[in-house]
Amino acid sequence: MKFVFASYISTGEFTDPASWIERIGIYTGMLEALAEKNDVTSIEQIAYEGEYKKAGVKYAFKQYSRLGLLFPIRLNRFILAQKPEVIVIQSFQFPLQVIQLRLMAGKKIKIIVQNHAERPMKGLKRYVQRLADRCINAYLFASEELGAEWVVKGNISSARKIHEVMEVSSVFSPMDKELARQHTGVYGGPVFLWVGRLNANKDPITVVKAFLRFAKVNPSARLYMLYHTEEQLGQLKELLNTSPQKGSVTLVGRLPHSELRYWFNSADVILSGSHYEGSGTAVCEAMSCGCMPLVTDIASFRMITNHGNCGLLYEPGNEEALLSALKKTMETDINEKQKLSLDHFRTNLSFGAIAAKIHQIASSL
Repeated sequence: MKFVFASYISTGEFTDPASWIERIGIYTGMLEALAEKNDVTSIEQIAYEGEYKKAGVKYAFKQYSRLGLLFPIRLNRFILAQKPEVIVIQSFQFPLQVIQLRLMAGKKIKIIVQNHAERPMKGLKRYVQRLADRCINAYLFASEELGAEWVVKGNISSARKIHEVMEVSSVFSPMDKELARQHTGVYGGPVFLWVGRLNANKDPITVVKAFLRFAKVNPSARLYMLYHTEEQLGQLKELLNTSPQKGSVTLVGRLPHSELRYWFNSADVILSGSHYEGSGTAVCEAMSCGCMPLVTDIASFRMITNHGNCGLLYEPGNEEALLSALKKTMETDINEKQKLSLDHFRTNLSFGAIAAKIHQIASSL
């Protein structure tokens, strides 16, 4: 089957195709897995033009103006020139462009659109999405529950169009925990890891408040926090400085993505406080290294954790619920949960699993 993947956005700060493909490795691994049995082209837009091939995938690098992406006649022509059977458009932010694509493509070619944490548009834009819905054969969401919101609000006409497929996967894999901890300097037991922005949606304040209370009953537990934005860093430092248990929490800060392999393999439990996620990349990456997830009870995390079978879920924003879940880890067989997490990742969240689902969906249209 001939697949073409594309979007209508440019990332001009990148000039080298190899660096760009490495940067989006959590996505391109799926393309490579799909290319094992299919013809796969991915159209990329950076400050470079040309072709690049890797692991069976043809990457076509193109450049278009902002106006050329709003009314993408040239890009759509290039997409169709690849003679695709299936076109996968990344992001729900481009309903006008998808309408134009369908008008040029005719009815035979299948168009799939993948969600990347976008929420339903409102006002006039919602009506454009409704028009685009007539042009789209299927939608990919990290969780069917996330797609249901779009149906309820009328942006998508039918739940039958919604398919549950993880957004991205992980380039990491398990390694010896002791070697990983020698690299990171992590110690304690159990070791909890938090990865994300320090913003209100990720809710690090609730996480740290609950963990400091947990450290009173389990003083050997440690929480390490990796972050690449600092919106609530001042509040966190103030919270820690006034707590007798401040030594149980370490603010690590920003690290290169490649370093995360060692941190995920150093940890026993991946901890999240998110109120909303389109998928949950950090949790997925942690599970690929065998971490047990202790995460909020939201739609995407219910899918990632197999409805909590791989770990523990708690109500977002609820400090008491998180404290209760943390205490449950003291009577949980963490090793067994880690095995379940790794098995679930390999079966449902890996590049191969995602590629197989996309192929199955495309074949059914």
